[in-house]
Amino acid sequence: MDIILERAQDWQDVRALNLAAFESSTEADLVDALRQQGEATISVVALDEGRVIGHILFSPVTLNGQPAPRIAGLAPMAVVPGKQRQGIGSALVREGLQHCRTSGFVALVVVGHAKYYPRFGFTPASRFGLRCEYEVPDDVFMAIELEAGALKGCSGTIQYHPAFAEHPDGRRSD
Repeated sequence: MDIILERAQDWQDVRALNLAAFESSTEADLVDALRQQGEATISVVALDEGRVIGHILFSPVTLNGQPAPRIAGLAPMAVVPGKQRQGIGSALVREGLQHCRTSGFVALVVVGHAKYYPRFGFTPASRFGLRCEYEVPDDVFMAIELEAGALKGCSGTIQYHPAFAEHPDGRRSD
């Protein structure tokens, strides 16, 4: 398996993957919308013999409408049915975290499974004084500092790109 940054030639396969992995086209439509609007900042794919079997996307979010500090939201993440629970998602998260660090993001947020994301260092975002613009339980809205102390003194509401409001279920990363 290879984990690489998404290429334009992967776009159709990523869409097909999201359609297969989720119950609706919401996540696939969200990825397309973010890509079309230039907001799909970091997009990583897992390849098995050249075939896309996993995908993770990170896009910028704002804190109370302000662009700084540089924070990204993880959503969505998908692994092809039949290949789930084999470490592909974990490999995508780890590789995505590294790309976010090298791209200058200082923190990440995710709306996702409370038992999955802590293994990568995510903790409830409320510990940093952060809230999600969407009504979600405290334990599923999580954050991680990619740079120690990056969220110190930050508090308020994380706002996702408007495409998430157009595709509300797309903010889920699970």
